[in-house]
Amino acid sequence: MLITQSLSAAVWRKSSYSDGNEAACIEVAEGFPGAAQWRKSSFSSQAGAECIEVAHNCPGIVPVRDSKNPHGPALLFPADAWAAFVAGVKAGDFAGSGGGA
Repeated sequence: MLITQSLSAAVWRKSSYSDGNEAACIEVAEGFPGAAQWRKSSFSSQAGAECIEVAHNCPGIVPVRDSKNPHGPALLFPADAWAAFVAGVKAGDFAGSGGGA
């Protein structure tokens, strides 16, 4: 599936992975129509220590990132797998599993 998107309204920023010499530089677009719209998970800690953000407007996938590192990597999950995971969390399927390390 090919998805095309106009980036004329995008805000560009230099990736934190770019070197200072401009030789190995990459820029990342954000803030354009169709870009991920992030929200903090309702299951995140209110203290901010254990927070994730989820993008809800990406058809077929669910991006998840650490809210303390918004320019860092995001994990991408198939939407149906994410829905099953959330249903399991709400049902308490993972509470107290404590498999231990």
